[in-house]
Amino acid sequence: MTSTSKKDFAFEQLFVLSGVLTFVNCYDVKWATRVQDVFTYAKLLALFVIIAAGGYQLCNGHTEHFTFINTKTEVTSLALSFYSGLFAYNGWNYLNFIIEELKDPVRNLPLAIAISCTLVTIVYVLTNVAFYTTLSPAEVLGSEAVAVSFANKLFGPFALSIPIFVALSTFGAVNGILLTSSRLFYAGACHGQMPEILTMIQAKRLTPTPAVLAMALLSMLYLTVSDIFALINYVGFATWLSIGVSVLCLPWLRWKAPNLERPIKVNLIWPIIYLLATIFVTAVPMIASPVETGIGLLMILTSVPVYVALIMWKNKPWWYQKIISKITVALQMIFVVVGKSKAAEL
Repeated sequence: MTSTSKKDFAFEQLFVLSGVLTFVNCYDVKWATRVQDVFTYAKLLALFVIIAAGGYQLCNGHTEHFTFINTKTEVTSLALSFYSGLFAYNGWNYLNFIIEELKDPVRNLPLAIAISCTLVTIVYVLTNVAFYTTLSPAEVLGSEAVAVSFANKLFGPFALSIPIFVALSTFGAVNGILLTSSRLFYAGACHGQMPEILTMIQAKRLTPTPAVLAMALLSMLYLTVSDIFALINYVGFATWLSIGVSVLCLPWLRWKAPNLERPIKVNLIWPIIYLLATIFVTAVPMIASPVETGIGLLMILTSVPVYVALIMWKNKPWWYQKIISKITVALQMIFVVVGKSKAAEL
């Protein structure tokens, strides 16, 4: 199988994967959370096996690959490298999207973020240390799946288990994004910032089906980009710019609305540090890779016509409102969805 056919096959599998997980998230929230739990445990098990193997290698004195030879030191290369690194660590911010479904969020949200960020940082750093006990920097950079290359060198006949765990990890990651990001769409729509259909939930299953389907559709659209590294740069720029603008609201509101009720309050030093980091990972890549960052900016701007046509435009003519209403009702009938207040009565 050629490299091109391998890529095509991989993307076909991702389309199928997205379809299966879309069904799970539309059918039952409990199914989605159980899938997330199981595949998170599977991912951690694989990482602990890799860390243990790396620890064994370190005990045997394999430190020859811990070197900074041929390392790029340009600021632009460093900024672009953050996209791939942050992509691997991404997920810390998704907890905020499901805050309405958390028990005692004032206590549990900060606790969950603190525990998960600490655990992920420790596990991922140790995993990278383990990789370099066996693989050279050139082998790491040239590998399509570093964990698989690591296993092929150390695990012998058991090396096949690592690709399986990598697939399970991917499955869990996609499920987590669908589960949480769809709630962002739903919450935005409930506050009047997105089309009304996204406020609807399935009448029997009580899942935000339209929001899940919208998220799945966008995910499949992004998969049409065949170059995964270019896609990471597109999405990375758009993601960190968007989150940076959101975090900017925190010091702004502290200044403009100091007496606003804040169940969860953080020291301003943290958003300031985050904003400085955001400026670095968004401004520098504009110079180093203007085409990719430009495409990322266009991805954000595609929301403007939708927002203007459906939300910002208040004095819509009657015929336009009638068309929008008919489309909303038609989608309600197709997906069997109703408003949240109506679903509570069923």
